[in-house]
Formats: sequence, C-alpha cells, structure tokens
Amino acid sequence: MPHHPFAHARIHNLEIEVVIGDIVQQPDMAAIVNAANAHLLPGGGVCGAIFAAAGREELQAACHTLAPIQPGEAVLTPAFRLPNRAILHACGPRYGVDPNPGELLAACYRNLLELAERHQLESLAIPAISTGIYGFPAEAATVICINTLRQASAQTHQLKRIRFVVRDAEMARRYSGRI
Repeated sequence: MPHHPFAHARIHNLEIEVVIGDIVQQPDMAAIVNAANAHLLPGGGVCGAIFAAAGREELQAACHTLAPIQPGEAVLTPAFRLPNRAILHACGPRYGVDPNPGELLAACYRNLLELAERHQLESLAIPAISTGIYGFPAEAATVICINTLRQASAQTHQLKRIRFVVRDAEMARRYSGRI
C-alpha cells in the first residue's frame, strides 16, 4: 500500500516521514512500534490493533517471556502474521502518574533506536507514544520525540528511515512542524 507522506525531512542520516494511517498497515517497514503497557498485554488503541493483526495468542506468548517492562523501556518480538520483521514494544509513561514523564518518554525513543541498531533494522514505523490513554500532552510529547531523535540519531548506522504513523491531520501537523 503506497504511502503519501504528510511531511518528509532528514535528520542526520535518517529519512523521516509523517503519515496519517494505520500502524499495522506498514508492509514496507522492517519493524513497527507498539505503544505497550508494562505487562505487554493486549490493550486498546494501537496496542490492541497490533495484537489482533499479529496474532493474539502468538504475540501474547512471546510478550509473556519479556514482561514486565518499566516505563521508558523497549523490547523486541517477532512480528508473527504482520508483514514486518519485528515489533518493538515501548512502554511510555502515564502522564500525571509516572514520575519524570518527559525523561521516560525520551528514554522510550532512545531505547527504540538502540534496539533497531542492535537488530539491524533499517526502518521503523512509530505511533505517537503515550499520547492516547496515557494522557501525555500531544504537543509536549512531539517536542520530546523529535528532540530526542535529533540527539540520538547521530549514533544510528543501520536505521535509515523512520515513519511516524499518526491518526489524524492535527497530530501530523505537530510532527511536521518539528522535523
């Protein structure tokens, strides 16, 4: 399925795209990112859609061996029925609940880039982590995401492309204004 980027830019050696779409419909990406909960259980939103598309039982079994993870951490599982090589599960902070939510969100993005490098993934599709049910203000989350990416991407060599997959034009504009 071809994607028509809402925005396109470069940060260091990374090609950055912003698209409005569905995270499970990214067949040209090596891996997709799940906005996971600490217990790596199927949830709602992005998480629920990923579990449903990948195969709930297989993905749940793989996640069971890795859980729990802390806010800011990320782990990798196979993609099972999805057309991608892997799913990276990042546990974002719950805004107003977890201490230092900005630092924890930045840690999510640093850990995602590090995992992609370690597993030689050349492309990642990433949702707007923590901005849904976890309540992180979208504007602040976008600033943290892009600033962290600018800092951490200088150390990436395997990863060549990041696609931010967002749900609507308002969120796409936030990312587009920052890249």
